[in-house]
Amino acid sequence: MPEPTLLVLDADPPPRLGRLSGRARVLHADAHTLADLLPLADALLVWDFTSDAVRRAWPGDGPRPRWVHTASAGVDHLLCPELVSSDTVVTNARGVFDQPIAEYVAGLVLAFAKDLPGTLESQRRRRWQHRETVRVAGTRATVVGSGPIGLAIARTLEALGVTVAVVGRTGRTGVHGPGDLDRLLAGADWVVCAAPLTGETRGMFDAARFAVMRSSARFINVGRGPLVVEEDLVAALGKGSIGGAALDVFAHEPLPEQSPLWDVPGLVVSPHMSGDTVGWRDELAAQFVDLYERWADGKPLANVVDKKRGYVTGHD
Repeated sequence: MPEPTLLVLDADPPPRLGRLSGRARVLHADAHTLADLLPLADALLVWDFTSDAVRRAWPGDGPRPRWVHTASAGVDHLLCPELVSSDTVVTNARGVFDQPIAEYVAGLVLAFAKDLPGTLESQRRRRWQHRETVRVAGTRATVVGSGPIGLAIARTLEALGVTVAVVGRTGRTGVHGPGDLDRLLAGADWVVCAAPLTGETRGMFDAARFAVMRSSARFINVGRGPLVVEEDLVAALGKGSIGGAALDVFAHEPLPEQSPLWDVPGLVVSPHMSGDTVGWRDELAAQFVDLYERWADGKPLANVVDKKRGYVTGHD
C-alpha cells in the first residue's frame, strides 16, 4: 500500500517529522505553490498558522486532502465555505497552549496590579516614586471563553485568590451563558478575552462593552484580534472608561510600525507570544505526529473541529 502524501504549508523553522519516515511521502509548499500541490495531498499540515493561503487555495479544482491539521488553536485563518461544506476533517493544536497562556495572563494581571510598567518607567528616568499597589487576592475577573484555554486561565487566577466567572457560548455548571456577560463585566476588575473567532464573537468587545466596565478595570485579549474593535478600545482608554489593557493579538499581524496602538497610554502590546514557551514548536510537531499515526492507522482523531462553529466542541 503506497504511503499517504502529507503536504506541509511551511514556516521557518520547519516541523520535526522524523518519526514519519517510511510512513508518509512529505511535500512542502508555500503560499505560492499550495494551490498546485493540494490535489496531490492526502493530508495537509498547516505549519504556517499565520497564513491565509489555505482559505485562498482550497476553492480551486481537483481533489482535496481528507484531513487538515493546523498548528494553532484558532482555525479562522483556513476555514472557507468550500472547506466547511467538504468531508475533510479539520483538527487543531488544542492542549498545547492552555497553561502557557494562562501563566501569561496571570503575569499581566500581576504586572497591572503592582504597576510594573510604572516601576520600569521610573527606573528608566532614575526617579524614586513610592506608591501603593493593588492586592490581587480578593479581586474579581471575568474570563470570556470556556474552552481549555479559558478554563486554564480561570484556574490560574483562582490560585492567586481571584474570584473568577467564566462566560461561554452556552451556560452549564460552572460556566455562565452570554446573557450574563454584561452583568459580569460591570463587576470585574479584570476582563480576559479567550474566545474563538466566529461570526457571533467578531467585534464583541466594542464601545458598548467597554462602557459597561468599571473605570478601574483592565482588559486583556489573548483570543483573536478581531474579537476587539481596536478603535473603540483606544477611545475607551483615552477617555478613562477603563483603567488599562493588554493585547497579544491584533486585527492585522504583524502590527504595523505606523499603528497608533504602539503609543496608546495604558496599553501593553505584545507580539502574539502568550502561548509560545521554550520548546513549543517541538510540542506542536509531536502532537501532529501522534495524530498522524492515529489517522494512518484508521483510529479516531482528537481535537476535531466543528467546522460550522469554528472550534472543537465540548467546551462552548
